[in-house]
Amino acid sequence: MNDNNDTQPTIPGEEAYLQELQTKPFFSRLGGYIGLTGPGWLQGAITLGGGSLSGSLYLGVLAGFGLMWLQPLAMIMGIIMLSAIGYVSLSTGERPFDAINKHINPVLGWGWAIATMMANLVWCMPQFALGTAAIQQNLFPAMFGVDGTLGDQTSKLIIVTVLLVLATIIIWSYDAGGRGIKIFEGLLKVLVGIVVLCFFGVVIKMSISGNGLAWGEILGGFIPDFSLMSKPSPKFNEALAATGAFSEFWSNMIVSDQQKVMITAAATAVGINMTFLLPYSMLRKGWNKTYRELAIIDLAIGLFIPFMLATSCVVIASATQFHATPATGFLGEKDGNGQLIPPAKNLVGGYTKLINKRLKAELKDDFNELEEDEAKLKAAQQAIPEADKRMAAMLVKRDAFNLANSLKELTGPTVSQYVFGIGVLGMAVSTIIILMLINGFVVCEIFGLPHGGMYHRMGCLMAGISGAMGPFLWKGDAKLWLAVPTSMFAFVLLPIAYFAFLFMMNSKSLLGENRPKGMQRVIWNLLMGTAASLAAFGSLWSIKTSPYASEGFLALGIFILLAVIVGLLKKPAQSIDEPTK
Repeated sequence: MNDNNDTQPTIPGEEAYLQELQTKPFFSRLGGYIGLTGPGWLQGAITLGGGSLSGSLYLGVLAGFGLMWLQPLAMIMGIIMLSAIGYVSLSTGERPFDAINKHINPVLGWGWAIATMMANLVWCMPQFALGTAAIQQNLFPAMFGVDGTLGDQTSKLIIVTVLLVLATIIIWSYDAGGRGIKIFEGLLKVLVGIVVLCFFGVVIKMSISGNGLAWGEILGGFIPDFSLMSKPSPKFNEALAATGAFSEFWSNMIVSDQQKVMITAAATAVGINMTFLLPYSMLRKGWNKTYRELAIIDLAIGLFIPFMLATSCVVIASATQFHATPATGFLGEKDGNGQLIPPAKNLVGGYTKLINKRLKAELKDDFNELEEDEAKLKAAQQAIPEADKRMAAMLVKRDAFNLANSLKELTGPTVSQYVFGIGVLGMAVSTIIILMLINGFVVCEIFGLPHGGMYHRMGCLMAGISGAMGPFLWKGDAKLWLAVPTSMFAFVLLPIAYFAFLFMMNSKSLLGENRPKGMQRVIWNLLMGTAASLAAFGSLWSIKTSPYASEGFLALGIFILLAVIVGLLKKPAQSIDEPTK
């Protein structure tokens, strides 16, 4: 059992209340559980971040409503694994890192902890970039925008400092334990609620404005369609055909981007750092085996429902506005007064890069010579056929600012900019807070320290400082795209956690009499095996499509070989049901 001093005592009377509640019918129990939820909302706060927003935005841009099913499916698989690690932790009371090292395999335990820390440090960057972009582009562009009164770099420095200080103050309340944890969870519930209400409000406004929304197509998008893993969305067909000999070039680009975004959407549903957070947040609240059913309900209420509502709303908004639709300003569009409409400034660089890629596909080695002459390059860019320009304008990477801006005519400027901007900022802030908190847990686990005090806070600040560099390191025009390569990297690491949990659920030495039996064990293994297999497939796919595929497969092979060797040499752990000798 857990003998560390990190666990808070159970609230007096709460366990007895739960035991009485569990004798009642399910729906009666459900009503009683709602007020006791907590750790699931922490999971909701981390998953509703820049990764989920970018995944949803680009799913809509590239696939329309065709991939509405992807994020809910990935979340269901993640909840299965989170429920498993919750079951194990609440049944044994052991800290999972120690339990994996002792009962399963130290390579998996250390791999899980180190991979989680790496994911925290990297994933925090797009959250700060997202929060900065929301303030600069949506909420206060006149003061903090690129051309604002304070200047771009000064504005970024002020914004990231405020975000870091705010997150640090909130985390300090959690570190205080007891009442601090309840305040912390309450703040996160408010933030998650704001995010969901903002995006839900945008979609409701869209549905009653203009021509409304195609709800038949939207609902049809929840039916899995795996063809989009290997071919473009059908709505691109006409535009692709018009590009003639270069249709394959554009088609391959769309498929490549679709694959990256599908990985991003799946990876950000449940990331490896979320798997680290859940068991420790439950143990810290004093939960035990009496709370196992509550833990699953908690994940459904605090994680699945907010995630599905928010991400689905973003996919709907982006698909309606952007899918197979050229960005305005690149094809000579004019306003009501006959004046040319300029393109959004943040899209010009991305559009030019796409045009240059198309030229390089045509000219091959001669393109390098053309690049050296600016006048000739500009002439060649202008001479590109209209059909290719249209494809480039369709595929240029938009961000939350462009989506909010495109909604002005449908929803009005208040909803499109301020409500949308508040939702985006809420996503960023809540995720920054949780990533910092998780990193504090990881540092304490690695060094065998209690979860609290100076070392926990130093671990939290490590992720915060790393993330604060994001807006300065990312030079791309579409800030949201930073979450795509970040999420692909994190997805490579996810199977470490999933397979560790699968082995834990089947470990007699770890679970003893609490190990599932009979049909219950078959169902657990079927569900967990499916989730772990899909995660492994996604991980291999991420490695294969990365620029470092050879190095990635080599590192994976070394990790697996090391785990096998250590597993063969490791002595079996004593079962918790056996008397200590």
